[in-house]
Amino acid sequence: MNPREQEDAEFDKLADGKLRQIDRALAGFDPDEVECYLGGDILNLTLSSGSKVVINRHRAARQIWMAAQRRAWHFDYDAATSSWRTKDDELVSALERVLSESLKRPIKLKLA
Repeated sequence: MNPREQEDAEFDKLADGKLRQIDRALAGFDPDEVECYLGGDILNLTLSSGSKVVINRHRAARQIWMAAQRRAWHFDYDAATSSWRTKDDELVSALERVLSESLKRPIKLKLA
C-alpha cells in the first residue's frame, strides 16, 4: 500500500467511525423527533421541524463536513484531542447545538 492509500485508509477509519458513533447515539431518539439514515459516507438527519442536517466525510479534503441551518462546517481531525474540529468549534458540540435549537430542548449525545 502506498503512503497515499495508507493515509486514505486511516482517514476513512476515523471518519467512518465518527459517523457510525453519531448514528448510534441518535438511534435512541424518537423517530418523530430525529430520523437518521447512514448510507455510505453520508449521515442524513431529518428533524421534526422539517429541517435537515447532513454530515459526510470528504476524503479529498480529509475533513468531515456538516451542513445545517443554512450553515456549513468543515472539521479537521485533531489527533491531540481525538476530535473533529474547526478553528472555533467541535463536531459533536456543534451538532448538539443544532439539535437543541431545532428540538427546543437541551441535547447531549452519548457517544460510545
